[in-house]
Amino acid sequence: MAEPCIICVAITGSVPTKADNPAVPTTVEEQIESTQEAFEAGAAICHAHVRNDDETPSSDPEKFARLKEGLEKHCPGMIIQFSTGGRSGAGKTRGGMLPLRPDMASLSVGSNNFPTRVYENPPDLVDWLAAEMIEYDVKPEIEAFDLSHILMAAEMHKKGKIKDTPYVQFVMGVKNAMPADRDVFDFYVKTVNRLFPGAPWCAAGIGPNQIVLNDWAISSGGHARTGLEDNVRMDRNTLAPSNAALVECTANICAQYERPVATPAQARSILGLA
Repeated sequence: MAEPCIICVAITGSVPTKADNPAVPTTVEEQIESTQEAFEAGAAICHAHVRNDDETPSSDPEKFARLKEGLEKHCPGMIIQFSTGGRSGAGKTRGGMLPLRPDMASLSVGSNNFPTRVYENPPDLVDWLAAEMIEYDVKPEIEAFDLSHILMAAEMHKKGKIKDTPYVQFVMGVKNAMPADRDVFDFYVKTVNRLFPGAPWCAAGIGPNQIVLNDWAISSGGHARTGLEDNVRMDRNTLAPSNAALVECTANICAQYERPVATPAQARSILGLA
């Protein structure tokens, strides 16, 4: 039997707004409701950001605490993964929610270009975020926007800055960063398998690349990310009605490749989480 595929739903992010798609959940209450629907559709991980009342990004620990409480109540067993991404705050404010002890948190270990800015992840901040994750027993998900980020994660792991086996996610399709290129994707997979033999990995595609990366990852034995943070459409002409609809689309790809969708308990086992 093929290994179950973990589906991560990135529910809101920092960029999409209701003007892009009215289904984008921006309040904590909307995020909880949207995640519950995605959870019931098969998502085992919730990748979460929080927003201010005007839909701008926030790093407010109080909002993260309310979100975590609601998800634990309405999505029992679901893996909660908080974002420490740079669009939500600056410097150490990016890790202000880590004392809440989510199951996981994203960790970008290097800088790269984004559509209109440089996504800055200086070494001293990366080391601090990684240390906070060890302090509060939070498993990092390494967000790799470039090959060098995978190699940096391996170096950090060797030095003990990342404990246990890393979970690496390839992010492809961000404008000015790594495009969705199959040869590069295959080399990413080979690199992770060489540096972390047997380690689980994931892939995320931005915009129309979401379904492409889902197909590549699921067919190659990896895990998949979907959700309105990365893509607000079902196709060129149709807005996604919900996060759950995107999860269902990903689950259908799992079925095509005869891979069962991982339950939260199976996902926790695969990732080495309690």
